[in-house]
Amino acid sequence: MNKTIGLFIVVIMLLNEFTFGHCQVPCGIYEDAVRVYQIKEDFNTIKKAMYNIKDLSKKENALSLNQTTRWINTKEEHATNIQDRISHYFLIQRIKPKKGKEYDLYVKQTTLLHQIMVAAMKCKQTVDSKNVTDALKLLDQFIDSYFDEHGKKHIKKIDH
Repeated sequence: MNKTIGLFIVVIMLLNEFTFGHCQVPCGIYEDAVRVYQIKEDFNTIKKAMYNIKDLSKKENALSLNQTTRWINTKEEHATNIQDRISHYFLIQRIKPKKGKEYDLYVKQTTLLHQIMVAAMKCKQTVDSKNVTDALKLLDQFIDSYFDEHGKKHIKKIDH
């Protein structure tokens, strides 16, 4: 009898995870401003990684090679985080196709997000921090097109 109850509890827990997970359900828990902050944080981490990769590549020893590899992996991971967050959160869950007057805004927002994702890809391919600077400018343009004044204030509050 105890095994049956244990199995039942495990099944309920698994079903609960699938039913109420945070993946593409209208739960209302996530905050757009926090997602933007995470993207900024990822780009700043990439910028730091680029600096360290350049600095460490001047040295020729096993430790610097090891640390360079770790920074490269960090840069890759954070660029992927940006691409995933934009595609899974903003493009799939938040920005809905629009018609009529709102269509131009929809095109602008999706285009900006695509450009940010491409900039993240360029960050993977290079150690040119200009890609980070350009991406953050695009992110600011997205913020201006996506958030109202209250949302922009919230982002500034999170940034500080």
